[in-house]
Amino acid sequence: MSPVPCSECNMFSYSSPVISGTFTCEKCQLVARLTEKIVVLEGRIRTLRDIQETESFIDSVLAAPDMSAIGIQSPPAPAAEPTQQGEWVTTRRHSRKSNQNSHRHHSPIRVSNRFSPLSETPAETPVESALVIGDSILRNVRVATPATIVNCLPGARATDISANLKVLAKSKRKYSNIIIHVSTNDVRLRQSEITKSNFIEVCNLAKKMSASVTCSGPIPARRGDEMYSRLSSLHRWLSEWCPINGVGYIDNWRMFWGRPGLLKRDGIHPSRAGADLLSKSIAHSLQTNR
Repeated sequence: MSPVPCSECNMFSYSSPVISGTFTCEKCQLVARLTEKIVVLEGRIRTLRDIQETESFIDSVLAAPDMSAIGIQSPPAPAAEPTQQGEWVTTRRHSRKSNQNSHRHHSPIRVSNRFSPLSETPAETPVESALVIGDSILRNVRVATPATIVNCLPGARATDISANLKVLAKSKRKYSNIIIHVSTNDVRLRQSEITKSNFIEVCNLAKKMSASVTCSGPIPARRGDEMYSRLSSLHRWLSEWCPINGVGYIDNWRMFWGRPGLLKRDGIHPSRAGADLLSKSIAHSLQTNR
């Protein structure tokens, strides 16, 4: 059996016998069938588009209050002529639409704003909101103090908080209070001096955006002796550095220490009771620093 070339793609085949002078392989036959289906589908799409355009045109005609607005002039209604005396006389009945149009032309509707008295009163000065920013420890923190924004950034470190504050500073945002929560993500770097430098940068940036800046200290996480030791060291440094540099400090270490029920099973994130306690301490700090 000699190879036979396909008339479409010129590929050789040994499997199919040649019955006539031309040969088309199975792949080219499949392509041809698919092409025919595509042509049929394109024809259906064009038909549907024509139907849609026709329906849209009809809807616009029905919705137009005046046919002249869409370029269609309605023919004038022929005046009825009275028949012979003693018989019924046919008169043209005025439609409700024509009555409304005539009323609109003769008696224009006065439009007024019923809320206009409110615009005459002087606008109150907007209250500056308080910002609470930190990592996933703040996920379930709810502060009842009015105009308080809790910005939870899962996995954030001090540098991430600083970048977030820089974006807010570019939009010239000002806050009545800014509370920065300190957590476990920074101590995992095992670079205590760099961590301290990053927190100093965050606090200095926050001072430019608010007159009151507070650090919410770390909570004693139960994830190994090394993390516990680093968090304890960071807590001691912050508790000394913050008062000296005009930054408030929330001592979460003292409130959470020795109370394992305030943490979830992972030993890092606060439980519902822990989140409630953290929320109350942050709210108390905001009320104190007003």
